[in-house]
Amino acid sequence: MPRAVREQQMLDAAVRTFGQRGYRAASMDEIAELAGVSKPLVYLYLNSKEDLFTACIRREAQSLVDAVQAGVESGVPADQQLWHGLRAFFEHTAGHPDGWNVLHRQARTHGEPFAAEVGVMREEITKFVTGLIGEAAREAHHDPALPDRDVAGLAQALVGAAESLAGWANDTPGVSAKEAAGTLMNFAWAGLENLMNGERWSPSLRRGAPAATR
Repeated sequence: MPRAVREQQMLDAAVRTFGQRGYRAASMDEIAELAGVSKPLVYLYLNSKEDLFTACIRREAQSLVDAVQAGVESGVPADQQLWHGLRAFFEHTAGHPDGWNVLHRQARTHGEPFAAEVGVMREEITKFVTGLIGEAAREAHHDPALPDRDVAGLAQALVGAAESLAGWANDTPGVSAKEAAGTLMNFAWAGLENLMNGERWSPSLRRGAPAATR
């Protein structure tokens, strides 16, 4: 069997084991048995448990980024682009629950360098979402209506909300990717539209007064 194919089998087994058992509880013996290879071969290909876990993070992170980017259709309105991107995100996390557990729960809770690997993925997705929000502002106004700082902040908030919602959706029976994406669009798009129209909430408003100011 070609080395690349066998290595992917090992990574498949490792993602399943890490995702379901956790990084500390997972053993190289379990992973080797699930992959149908000897433990020395796993070490030969991937050096150590730490290196194997890092390889799993990188593969699952790239797969998620690719899925989100591929899900966005060019040439459609900005809200539709964001909708398709969110739906692709939730479809991927729902379809790869072990991979999402590796990224969202395991890697982040076991410190560096694992958290840094997830940070690279998050930065790439946030950069992509920043572009979509900026495009939405340009669609709404011929001039870019939102300051760069607002766009960046909205992108960070949207990605963080998507990550949290994906964890909840995967743990809640019956929640579809379409429903999760719709929930986040309903939450985020109205606020984004208000900002693009120059409306902002202010904590100094009197009780009972409108919640946004122009």
